[in-house]
Amino acid sequence: MSSTLAPKAAPAATAAAAPTAAAGASAGHSGFNGGRRIPQAVNEPVKSYAPGSPEKLDLKARIAAMADEQVDIPVVIAGREIRTGNTSKVTMPHAHRHVLGQFHHATAQHVGEAVAAAREAQRDWANWAWEDRVAIFLKAADLLCGPWRSTLNAATMLGQSKTVFQSEIDAACELADFFRFNAQYAQEIYAEQPVSGPGMWNQMDYRPLEGFVFAVSPFNFTAIGGNLTTAPAMLGNVVVWKPASSSMLSSYYVMKLLEAAGLPPGVINFIPGDPVAIGKVALEHRDLAGVHFTGSTGVFNAMWKTIGANMASYRSYPRIVGETGGKDFVVVHPSADPQVAAVAAVRGAFEFQGQKCSAASRLYVPRSLWKTMKESMVSMMQDIAVGDTRDFRNFMGAVIDRKAFDRIGEYLADAKRNATVIQGGGARGDLGWFIDPTLVETKDPSYRLMCEEIFGPVLTVHVYDDARWHETLAIVDATSPYALTGAVIAQDRAALVEASVALRNAAGNFYLNDKCTGAVVGQQPFGGARASGTNDKAGSKWNLMRWVSPRTIKETFAPATDYRYPFLAAE
Repeated sequence: MSSTLAPKAAPAATAAAAPTAAAGASAGHSGFNGGRRIPQAVNEPVKSYAPGSPEKLDLKARIAAMADEQVDIPVVIAGREIRTGNTSKVTMPHAHRHVLGQFHHATAQHVGEAVAAAREAQRDWANWAWEDRVAIFLKAADLLCGPWRSTLNAATMLGQSKTVFQSEIDAACELADFFRFNAQYAQEIYAEQPVSGPGMWNQMDYRPLEGFVFAVSPFNFTAIGGNLTTAPAMLGNVVVWKPASSSMLSSYYVMKLLEAAGLPPGVINFIPGDPVAIGKVALEHRDLAGVHFTGSTGVFNAMWKTIGANMASYRSYPRIVGETGGKDFVVVHPSADPQVAAVAAVRGAFEFQGQKCSAASRLYVPRSLWKTMKESMVSMMQDIAVGDTRDFRNFMGAVIDRKAFDRIGEYLADAKRNATVIQGGGARGDLGWFIDPTLVETKDPSYRLMCEEIFGPVLTVHVYDDARWHETLAIVDATSPYALTGAVIAQDRAALVEASVALRNAAGNFYLNDKCTGAVVGQQPFGGARASGTNDKAGSKWNLMRWVSPRTIKETFAPATDYRYPFLAAE
């Protein structure tokens, strides 16, 4: 493995000197008498990476260095790096013959060892003062925004084919925001205490869950892997982390960042490998306390069934938190500014190749605006450059892998047979997994491309008669089983009000006169219902509350010494 694995200012070896609870927090406090408050959380500013800027020069150099590395990614259990010899390659989606390294597959035995290591680590970790736990993640945020920023951005750009802007808002800003805002939410949770009546003191003890949390992260957001693992850990939980194979490079650097920030060994264990084999051991383990998941609806449903079938064997009822699929919409009212609607649709559908759970995938346009909108959208789409994300002039990179490339290609073939391809429709897989931004028109609002999740740069439009606005809202609500994100574009306030009511349950994140992507931690807590998940809102206090098990403590200062109550006295 290259010696440039971690920034020199934050070497990976820091993990060996990680603090333990015995250093002064084993009793649940750090010796401070005053009430401590962490720094106020603020969103990390997004850097511009303009030509000649220091951040662009630094990132370009880091990308070049990491592109020449061969990183050997191990299993990490209790801080120990384990190399099994059963490996898979890590490649660039936009240059799929370019190998960035390899990762080692964990065995079923390693999963068991990770659970045991996590449970052992929790003996101390759960009893640290909360301030000492969150301090680690606040330090991780500052390391990320400083010496580690170019490393996490470069890993995400190279390994997941994100453009510099898409990587910056994800791997740098959103991940740092999760660390900082979740620390603030933890503080708020712990501060919430019950009232006390005369002669007593009532307290609330926010315990971590009894067992381990199984975190399963997707390929498309580096920050999600960081949040799925660290949100429970801040509350004193311990984690077994199964990262996506197609985002292994950035996930490993997140793990090394946490070690560099001082995370004790065993609190989060890094278990790459076959998801079925790993999931079987983790989901059937007696000590499973929770699942923190982002991925497909089908996989989440299967996990839920496995947990349900094993309920009698668990120590406690596992918490199941998941954000899954989406078939996200943009609905345009006849009063809308067509250019605003066109930009919202293009950005929402094609940033990061449409590989966002929140990406716009279905578009409803009134006939009176369609000609103008179509011309504007086609013009923008023809201007979009698709290619290697190391070239900062490209707006889109490649889809994540051959499997995604083939699946999206099948939808494109169906559109050419059964609908009208307005723009795009091309796919090139010789050098990278490139799909052109594609706009499809259908007369059938129940056509499969209007209903099924594609997870690629394909936007399907249905043009409706202006007079059928009310009926169209009902169609939008009923078309898809998902309910993640959606947007309504209108200048008529009454139309916005009507749509907000009609589509109240159609999206957990609802946008007025904006694209349906880009939720910001602390500003738009993220998650949806129906087939889109449990709507536990990542980026808010609601998510963190799922990772505590409250205990009520009542202390009576002058206990009763007589069993009899006053009403028993004689008249």
